[in-house]
Amino acid sequence: MDQKEKAGKGGTIMSGKMSGKLVEYFNKQPRLGVISTSSKDGLVDCAVYGSPQMIDEKTVLVALAKGRTFANLQENPNATFMIMEPGKGLLDWKGIRVYLRMREYVTSGPKIDTYKGQMAKIVGEQAADMIKVLATFDVTEVRPLIDFGQGWERSI
Repeated sequence: MDQKEKAGKGGTIMSGKMSGKLVEYFNKQPRLGVISTSSKDGLVDCAVYGSPQMIDEKTVLVALAKGRTFANLQENPNATFMIMEPGKGLLDWKGIRVYLRMREYVTSGPKIDTYKGQMAKIVGEQAADMIKVLATFDVTEVRPLIDFGQGWERSI
């Protein structure tokens, strides 16, 4: 499948060949990104995260503490995860904005226990113990970091 699916004004989610490129770019390590959320009253928050993992071009997992990001997501399930790579000049910067909608989350049980066990091997027990929530998101749109209509695939 090489066709595009429209995901919203100006954004697309790619299928086929490009989807593999999106998943590969999103999961590339090391990398940090910023997740932005909003409360039901419109109070915006953003936080630096390294944990988001794209399972496929339509699904992202995020490990969370029980802080402001999670509180906002319980009131408003929409979020954006932005990955940025600096360039020499502004137009040389690379990256994407991935728009998300929380589908579900778990705070206990085998799913989060398994995830925390896997993370403990990578980041250590202390860091893994900070994970209190494992949230699953649907990808609703993907846009370039700097959008001049070129499409996300030409911005990475």
